Amino acid sequence: MEPSATAPSADCERVHGDYHPLEIIPAFRRFKPGVVRDVAYTFIWNAALGLVFWLIAIILSPEHNRNAEYFVWNQIVAQAIGYTIHGLFELGGLLGIDRRSRNLGWIATTAYYSLVSTAGVVLGFGLVALVVDPGLFFNWLRNPRMVASMAISSVLISIILSVILFLRARRERAEADLEREKLRNERVEREAVLANLRALQAQIEPHFLFNTLANVTSLIDPDPARARHMLESFVRFLRSSLAATRTESTTLGAEAELIAAYLEVLQVRMGERLRYSVQVPPELASFALPPMLLQPVVENAIRHGLEPKVEGGEVAMTARREGDRVVVEIADSGVGFAPTTRGGIGLSNLRERLRLLFGEHAALEIGERAGSGARVRVTLPA
Repeated sequence: MEPSATAPSADCERVHGDYHPLEIIPAFRRFKPGVVRDVAYTFIWNAALGLVFWLIAIILSPEHNRNAEYFVWNQIVAQAIGYTIHGLFELGGLLGIDRRSRNLGWIATTAYYSLVSTAGVVLGFGLVALVVDPGLFFNWLRNPRMVASMAISSVLISIILSVILFLRARRERAEADLEREKLRNERVEREAVLANLRALQAQIEPHFLFNTLANVTSLIDPDPARARHMLESFVRFLRSSLAATRTESTTLGAEAELIAAYLEVLQVRMGERLRYSVQVPPELASFALPPMLLQPVVENAIRHGLEPKVEGGEVAMTARREGDRVVVEIADSGVGFAPTTRGGIGLSNLRERLRLLFGEHAALEIGERAGSGARVRVTLPA
């Protein structure tokens, strides 16, 4: 028996025929919906109901209903009724009757279940009678005891299905509430991470701003061309940085331009102590990603990798596609990570940001660069 053809879930409408009353028992939810599963489940369901009706008959009339023949006969009738009700619910689902009844509320839904159950009981008895003796069904209709049996069966099945409907609806509401709470928590966490990112950016930019302007001022008299070059690079960085903080999405090409401008400003300040390269294939320039995702990694490489090193070093950013992923690597030849740290709070925030935005589809790997220095690998879903 399958009393529901379509039912709403937390994420989407369940398609026709994908729910069975046995799924009220958690153990039966492990198997995916399908014709074979539904037929097998309905057989088990029918056999259980047949056993219940047989036990009720024994209680009401123990002297007539204890023999094996009556048990077998009860099981045959139960299977006929069960598969008939199953078919009627399938038909109701295809015609959209069950959906309309649920949209009208509990009274209409209960009435629909009761009507289908009653029709299934009458038709199920009729099918058994048709196989055994076509005239037997009309004899049953003239027999008050058989009519009472049909009526009791209809009422019991209707009650059972209504209870299952209620329990299922309550479970789905609980799952929907849990899903909404989960999404709300994730949204709050995401907003908190973004707020931390903006706060961090607000702290970094004034520091970078004042240092850069101080460097420009010191270069105006001894090397005006160099001061002009540094100021132009700084303007490019500010333009890219401000654009990134005002949008929820950017491109890998735009992020690369931001990083190149940032490194160019630092190269004027650090001189030969800083060498850099930014390589993004043209086909990946339009790849969408969250803003300011990679710049903190480069900043971390400069601050903790190259600046502490007397002779400086090189920082390189590369991007490539690997199957259904885009991999961006930022490597430096600096002093590397300390034994007790793997990048500090900046990379920890980045890891958390990736988790909130992409779940398990993104990854952050931190390791040592061949020779010396550090390597940070960011993997994003393409």
